[in-house]
Amino acid sequence: MVNRAIKYRAYPTTEQEVIFAKTFGCCRKVWNLMLSDKITYYRTTGESLQTTPAMYKKDYVFLKEVDSLALANVQMNLQKAYKNCFDKKRKKRNGFPKFKSRKHTRKSYTTNNQKGTVAIVDNKYIKLPKIGLVKAVIHRQPEADWIIKSATVSQESDGTFYISILFEYEKNIVKISKSNNVIGLDYKSDGLYMDSNGNIGSNHKYYKESHKKLAREQRKLSRKVGSKKNQIKSNNYLKQLKKVNKIHRHIANQRLDNLHKLSTEIANQYDVVCVESLDMKAMSNKGFGNGKATLDNGYGLFLNMLEYKLFDKGKYFIKVDKWYPSSQLCSCCGNRKKLTLTDRVYKCDCGFKLDRDYNAAINIKNEGLRLLEVA
Repeated sequence: MVNRAIKYRAYPTTEQEVIFAKTFGCCRKVWNLMLSDKITYYRTTGESLQTTPAMYKKDYVFLKEVDSLALANVQMNLQKAYKNCFDKKRKKRNGFPKFKSRKHTRKSYTTNNQKGTVAIVDNKYIKLPKIGLVKAVIHRQPEADWIIKSATVSQESDGTFYISILFEYEKNIVKISKSNNVIGLDYKSDGLYMDSNGNIGSNHKYYKESHKKLAREQRKLSRKVGSKKNQIKSNNYLKQLKKVNKIHRHIANQRLDNLHKLSTEIANQYDVVCVESLDMKAMSNKGFGNGKATLDNGYGLFLNMLEYKLFDKGKYFIKVDKWYPSSQLCSCCGNRKKLTLTDRVYKCDCGFKLDRDYNAAINIKNEGLRLLEVA
């Protein structure tokens, strides 16, 4: 069985927006209550406490007004977070669960489909428990054999609502035979990537392109009543904040659209894609001095897209270890030579001369093919 989600833009009525806001708040409240009781109980007894949302509905009557399945999913998420934190078998252990802030927590909740409580109606509505029919843009219809499992309602910082519906369907993914239709990708700060054919991914820097407009709106925001700490937010401040958030959302949408197009093009064209398993978070720190450029690329998200799109087609996504010296090896003779970040051209003693990133992409391709043969 395969799971796939489709995200739809929703246009709820004023009454539905109020119910959404209540559900967001109740989910956050239940999370904080359960987490607080778990911490207190463990400090007192040294044992773990099993909590449920029903335990709090007597003291907090407003919890009965929202979808009970949304609260049940909060309980499951907290249990999973606890398990991942203390599971010693996990390669990368998560940190201890944190309390959710009203200001900084993402506004979303998930509800399950039970006998048609979640459905797409008349190609223009989405049916939700406790809400009813919500107007939405159904830009893509699911296949006839797709089964609706759940729906996640979210509100972005600019005030727009989205409903992501998770479908389950049966699909036999057959791996294609290994071929020489291979490409290697090396991360490139000023072009997203350089491939083993010498092509650069994308020269767009969407944040940089909108920086002047964003700075102008942020300056206006800083002059509104409510910009200072502990100051009551005025209506003009909230209106201006929405304008700033719309620009941020537009930048994110531009980047997402570009990455989807590039990853789909590569997944359709090649059977094997070889990349480096880089730590993009570490590369965006102050030590490298190019944090904004790194985050503006969205290379980590690009690799995630490539991975699942290749998997759906039965193709191969090969990750080369991040410590593999792809930039230091000569792709012609195999000689190793240390380079600094300022050296943009690889010059080998054998007379081979090539762009540094182009040379690294070829080495990543060769290493990926070697790993594919060993696997």
